[in-house]
Amino acid sequence: MKTAESLGGIQIAGITEPCILDYFASLNAGQFQQTAALFAEDGMMYPPFESGIVGKEAIAAYLQQEAQGIQAYPREGIIDNIENHSIQVQVTGKAQTSWCGVNVIWLFILNQQRQITYTKIKLLASPQELLALRSEKRV
Repeated sequence: MKTAESLGGIQIAGITEPCILDYFASLNAGQFQQTAALFAEDGMMYPPFESGIVGKEAIAAYLQQEAQGIQAYPREGIIDNIENHSIQVQVTGKAQTSWCGVNVIWLFILNQQRQITYTKIKLLASPQELLALRSEKRV
């Protein structure tokens, strides 16, 4: 598997966890199978406006359909140790599509093997901005 270094060198202030760096690098490179491979077998992704997507294959299919052309610009993050030798990683930044940019928080939980077991992507926008985004998505 290619690493963040070979995919474009993502750097996030406060984050050195290779899995997180590889998530953003592979996502931005459109390498959605690689992005999905970072998840545990039963890993879950909660994208904006969607219910949970479970499993590597379903996550890869979702990204292939919905994430084309999206660029993530993570800026900084915080890592916390939580129960069961897992870690929680929160990253703030911006996501850019062909028609808009929005501030985002990505929340990840990594298991002991440093696989993603959970990620939630939260858009930081006003209710009016979120309604406009949701309307655009349905067009």
